[in-house]
Amino acid sequence: MAVDRERIERLTRELLEAIGEDPDRPGLKQTPTRVAELYDEFFAGVGADAAAPLAHTISVSRGPAPETLPSGAVLLRDIRFRSVCEHHLLPFAGHAHIAYLPGEQVVGLGALVKVVETLASRPQVQERLGEQIADTIDENLDTRGVLVVMDAVHGCVTMRGGRQADASTLTIAARGEYTESTARAELIALIGGGDRA
Repeated sequence: MAVDRERIERLTRELLEAIGEDPDRPGLKQTPTRVAELYDEFFAGVGADAAAPLAHTISVSRGPAPETLPSGAVLLRDIRFRSVCEHHLLPFAGHAHIAYLPGEQVVGLGALVKVVETLASRPQVQERLGEQIADTIDENLDTRGVLVVMDAVHGCVTMRGGRQADASTLTIAARGEYTESTARAELIALIGGGDRA
């Protein structure tokens, strides 16, 4: 479902007028069009199927490299994401870290990135975004456990209210074996630092 660009342009003009600005002055004349393009990009995930990237799986035992069976978690760190907070329509951005214990089927790592991008491209709150990512992977991929750790900086914290420029928010969503804190401790340690190349 695409955003209604024409309507966004009209409403942006109205918003500019509501704050006392002249939407026809040179610096603002193209702003309604730019905002419509921005919203089309930022909210591309509205109505999109976040599970679609997980549909193509690879058999672990019968796949192209059965000698490389994962004996533990598959961990993808530092997936950059950006979203828009549904409370103030201000951006928040950071990193998502995803780990899962594969069963018989695995998925290409790019598919995990697409899940994050699709779900982040909606009006969101970070807590729900992490839970949605975990649910999407858990429900659509053969896993024994899923862990999603998100670390983000929120415009509603850094640019308004208390204006805490250095504050970030960390959330954790766990499914399956990773609901046990001891099972996820090693992964959280790896996400938090480890030896990064």
